[in-house]
Amino acid sequence: MRTAAVAFISAALLALLATPLVRDAALRLGLVDHGLSSRKVHGRPVPRLGGIAIVLAFIAPLVALHFVSSDVGRMFWATPVRAGALLAGGLIIAALGVYDDLRGSGARTKFAVQFGVAAFMYWAGFRIEQLSQPFGPPIQLGHLALPVTMLWIAGVINAMNLIDGLDGLAGGVALIAVATPFTLAAVQHQPLMLLFTAALGGAVLGFLRYNFNPATIFMGDTGSMFLGFILAATSIATSQKSTAAVAIVVPILALGIPISDTLLAMGRRAFRGAPLFSADRGHIHHRLMDRGFSQRQAVLVIYVGAALFGAAALAVSFSNGPATALVLLVVAILAFLALRALGFLDLNKAQAALVDRRLNLDMRTAVRRAGERLRAVSTPQAVWEVVRESAPAFGASGVGLTLGRLAGRSDAGAWSQGLDDLPPRALRARYGLVAERPGHDHLDLAWTDGRETVHRDVEIAVELLCDHVTSALDRIEGSLGEKPRDNVVKLKK
Repeated sequence: MRTAAVAFISAALLALLATPLVRDAALRLGLVDHGLSSRKVHGRPVPRLGGIAIVLAFIAPLVALHFVSSDVGRMFWATPVRAGALLAGGLIIAALGVYDDLRGSGARTKFAVQFGVAAFMYWAGFRIEQLSQPFGPPIQLGHLALPVTMLWIAGVINAMNLIDGLDGLAGGVALIAVATPFTLAAVQHQPLMLLFTAALGGAVLGFLRYNFNPATIFMGDTGSMFLGFILAATSIATSQKSTAAVAIVVPILALGIPISDTLLAMGRRAFRGAPLFSADRGHIHHRLMDRGFSQRQAVLVIYVGAALFGAAALAVSFSNGPATALVLLVVAILAFLALRALGFLDLNKAQAALVDRRLNLDMRTAVRRAGERLRAVSTPQAVWEVVRESAPAFGASGVGLTLGRLAGRSDAGAWSQGLDDLPPRALRARYGLVAERPGHDHLDLAWTDGRETVHRDVEIAVELLCDHVTSALDRIEGSLGEKPRDNVVKLKK
């Protein structure tokens, strides 16, 4: 326990020292999140890549064990496969996050790396081999152990990534969630897992000093995916030796908030006919803010929810079958009431949701066809024609396109249709072609049907179209022998 305390304090101090250095470097290099997309709520440039500080603060105390004489240190280096796998897997996931933050990576690349690392962790002994139940013998997974383990690790990684939507949200939830495997590791006398969870808790706590609202730095995909990986791996290790009647439920409850938010997001997008991994503004934190909570208040409410889930996880860990069933029943009732209060289970809106689904499918189809056409165009004028013909799919009566990046070309410039002499009550919106970075290239849309706001599904579909337009412009620039700009738009969370 003493070594774990030293690791916690050391990681916290290192994060306190490293985070400002990473923040300053990100500012000098222009690695900032401008908050210009519809799903972002901070609305100002904020440095990203803060996850690098978390990773460094987590690893440094563990590496230092090599130079310190202690029982835990000797045990750490005496089990190189298990300890080394967790460190190596974490570094690979962190590297994937850095690449995603800097360049942007597609879903296929992310899942390929995540599932590959998960398979490696299974080989190293981090396995889910049975599913326990309150009133019967555990269900042995057999050959399903590998895919279940891979799905768990990749699922938790992406759950933490998706919940990272407000200042301090992912970090605070991770800090609360790690308390469960830390407690179990202490009770079960697992010094390595105790050490890992303590180091993670300290690294996150130190980083939160700069990440809590108003944040001066974001952890980015580097931090959120790294946190998800360590939480997934340590929860497997501590649940493997758990005597709880439903051992696998313990990590599920401990990570109840991000897991619930991810499942709700996937169900919501599937019902609306949207891609499962597209962005939207229907997450739990968005729902709280729509009900008048400030960023800080919404985060604190979610912290309370995460703490309740964590308490339930520990209660299940030390309960027998009937008591476990009672705890799960109480959790289910409270979760149902919370979801209903947030509007996730509002049956009165079912008809409107079906209408939204039809409109959303029409928009997605139009954007997909526009993307196919844009892959074949060779001039800015042709790009404009595709954009102009796509505008009605968004319900817009006016559209404009400005291409400052190709200002030197004779056939580039600005086009518009229906934007002149708009009625006083017309709604007009401007979207940067690169949603998360400012520039002189933008798309204008106008509506004269009386709407006062732009629906989030429309905004997201427009951003997808902007992504296609940017790709087309990159290709056109490349055909002219010019270096394409780094204009990758990442749609997530």
